[in-house]
Amino acid sequence: MVSRDADPSLGCLTREDTGVRLPRPTRIKNKTPAPIQITAEQILRESRERQESEFRPPKQKITDSTELADYRLRKRKEFEDLIRRVRCDIAVWIKYAQWEESQKDFNRALSVWERALEVDYGNHTLWLKYAEAEMKNKFINHARNVWDRAVTLLPRVDQLWYKYIHMEEMLGNVAGARQIFKRWMSWMPDQQGWLSYIKFELRYNEVERARAIYEQFVQCHPKVVAWIKYAKFEMKNGEIVRARDVYERAAAKLADEEEAEQLFAAFAEFEERCKETERARCIYKFALDRIPKGRAEDLYKKFVAFEKQYGDKEGIEEAIVGKRRLPEKVKKRKEIKSEDGIVEGYEEYIAYEFPGDQASNLQILEAAYRWKRQRTSSDED
Repeated sequence: MVSRDADPSLGCLTREDTGVRLPRPTRIKNKTPAPIQITAEQILRESRERQESEFRPPKQKITDSTELADYRLRKRKEFEDLIRRVRCDIAVWIKYAQWEESQKDFNRALSVWERALEVDYGNHTLWLKYAEAEMKNKFINHARNVWDRAVTLLPRVDQLWYKYIHMEEMLGNVAGARQIFKRWMSWMPDQQGWLSYIKFELRYNEVERARAIYEQFVQCHPKVVAWIKYAKFEMKNGEIVRARDVYERAAAKLADEEEAEQLFAAFAEFEERCKETERARCIYKFALDRIPKGRAEDLYKKFVAFEKQYGDKEGIEEAIVGKRRLPEKVKKRKEIKSEDGIVEGYEEYIAYEFPGDQASNLQILEAAYRWKRQRTSSDED
């Protein structure tokens, strides 16, 4: 007789017969802590101690020239096979050349370096490794030749110039290092290159040469920072007249630049240090009249501080009144209308307003209202 609970797809079996029966969860009878506690640190330490040591090939000891020749032949074959597979990988070429140097076979190492340069002469790291290897093995003329070729082919890589000059300076060849600097400056490098040239001349107390380099520097990089460095150099050497001349030339050339505020502030501070307060005051006033108000906020603050220290009552009041004329940032919003004239939203924007603008606007409105009242009264009459 078939049971009522039997499933037709399972034959005579019921779902209870085919269900998975899980074991009952065991209950912990003794919940007291064990006398010996094991931490996670102990487990990790024991697992590390039981690990098998890494397999390392045994060290080979070469005893005669035949074994050495076989070893070298095998290593060269490995490097040549690797180069054929990854010809453009410069790291493989460098390892190959350095291995040849470790075997004291410098002719083969030189051949490997030159073959690598034929693959990628534009890689400045390859030139650096090549020249450093020649220097390490005391082949100075070879290293000089490598540096010369490197800076000729890659004149925009500053590191090559620095390394070349450093080598010549370490060898005591100051004239040679100076000639390299001149070659480099003909390519018009960045400001750091020019400053390195100036520091080089100052290390050997060549002040006149450094001054001539500063003249070329400000012509190559006519920026405010360059002119200020030039003036500070003259000030450091006690040449006040020359420093003032540098500031005046810079002010004549860069008065309309965005960084002119920094130049005039440095010029005024220079005159202030020289106890020329009238000159400093004239510079401040000239700069405030020349520079747009939106960029002269810091200059106004310095001018007010200057007048408080050196000026009289009228000068202080004039400086403060001038400071009040600075524009203020005001957040405004305007309506955004569709083509039908319906207001869809608002757009916020930043506007600059001078303190006197609001008063002038109110005066205009009052005049308009007064004119309107007069006109209405005349129409009634």
